[in-house]
Amino acid sequence: MSAVFVITGPSGVGKGTLIRELRELVPELELSTSATTRGRRAGEVDDVDYHFLERDEFDRRVAAGDFLEHATYSGNRYGTLRTEVEERNARGAPVVLEIELQGARQVRGTMPEAVQIFIAPPDPADLRRRLEGRGTDDPETIEARLAVAEEELAARDEFGHTVVNDEIDRAAAELAAIVRGELG
Repeated sequence: MSAVFVITGPSGVGKGTLIRELRELVPELELSTSATTRGRRAGEVDDVDYHFLERDEFDRRVAAGDFLEHATYSGNRYGTLRTEVEERNARGAPVVLEIELQGARQVRGTMPEAVQIFIAPPDPADLRRRLEGRGTDDPETIEARLAVAEEELAARDEFGHTVVNDEIDRAAAELAAIVRGELG
């Protein structure tokens, strides 16, 4: 099986931005598109940003065993369809999964060879600033995400690698060095 990289960390830590930079530095790395029940944000495209599923369709696919991992986060369901990883692995492409803590733990159990990387903020207060600065969530959602972030930050020692996202270029270079090292 080709390399699978699990990247997790609290909401607002910059996982998506770092992964975009990582894919510029390691172009053979392919991003798995997650499925979700949450509504689309402005500019998001179905089957590109996410596979947007109705809750009943998501639940049906969970029951069918279609997910490598799935979790509920801030009231919405998220997951990685097995086909997202299997199709890329069949072509020999390394795959990166951008997932939440619950999902990362599931992947660790079902795919222990996956490389697990935790993205941490330089300071927990940065998360509030980043979430508020995104302008995509209402204050109640931000507070819920910050409450979950406390548990997520406490779990960072579970991961084989931790990258502190204090400066995007430096953090992306560190992430790329981890990936390249694992790819050989």
